Amino acid sequence: MNKQSLTAAAREHLALARAASSGRSATTVYGGHEHVLRQTLIALRAGSGLDEHVGPGEATLHVLAGRVRMATADESWEGVTGDLLVVPEASHTLEALEDSAVFLTVAKRLH
Repeated sequence: MNKQSLTAAAREHLALARAASSGRSATTVYGGHEHVLRQTLIALRAGSGLDEHVGPGEATLHVLAGRVRMATADESWEGVTGDLLVVPEASHTLEALEDSAVFLTVAKRLH
């Protein structure tokens, strides 16, 4: 069994994101290319985000800290600490409305 503190990891990566020119920092917590399930912690400085991209398969985004906005061409959703957002498979963006840490869980499509 492997145990990790997401709270500590979020704190660490928020500090890295605040110092990074990109305004973000991320780490794979579980999974990778050889797994169907992948879990990634993403920290974003307020005002930074992820440019438009297509969802990689079934995915959820758990807001560990802060406030974010996920948007498609037609809709947008805000999430705050404790919220779970279902990631659309349509092309979408993610923006940090304040310094934020999110936990992305993806079940990748099998080819």
